[in-house]
Amino acid sequence: MQYSVGVEYALHCLVNLVQVPSEKSIGIKELAEFHGISETYLSKIFGKLTKAGIVSSVPGVKGGYKLSKSPEEITFWDVVEAVEGVKPIFQCKNVVEKGVLYKNKQCASCPSTNSSSSNSSCTINLVMLEAEEIMRAYLRNKTIAWLDKELDTVLPDTLRTDSLKYFTGENKASS
Repeated sequence: MQYSVGVEYALHCLVNLVQVPSEKSIGIKELAEFHGISETYLSKIFGKLTKAGIVSSVPGVKGGYKLSKSPEEITFWDVVEAVEGVKPIFQCKNVVEKGVLYKNKQCASCPSTNSSSSNSSCTINLVMLEAEEIMRAYLRNKTIAWLDKELDTVLPDTLRTDSLKYFTGENKASS
């Protein structure tokens, strides 16, 4: 299993939005330049974050994006779901129905996908779905506010203050 790099960019950008005063917004151009990615790619990510209600766009010359919710309300799982979509990671294909025993109608433990739209009784599917739920629960307990505080403890102070200065216009990095 692998999430796209879009999830990582989204989380980093959301922390940047937390850093600036709530009355300000940050433009896609500044965020893309800061993170070294294309504006087009980041715009697609922010389109998904907007659709999910995580960020909102601010129109105008000084416009950009700001958080739609408080950082305490935005979980890692919200971001993953917004960027990656809502389908489960594991897609049960009920492979046992292709086996010899199932073809001979001797396997009753896994119902055919033709008889039901879900493989809810497949043991493998149940285990995988349970594992996914444990991961989702963990990611639901990590918020953007938590990430912001955590970065304060693991990153050098200068990096955090320079980031803030970059987005507030106090100290634009030279290209």
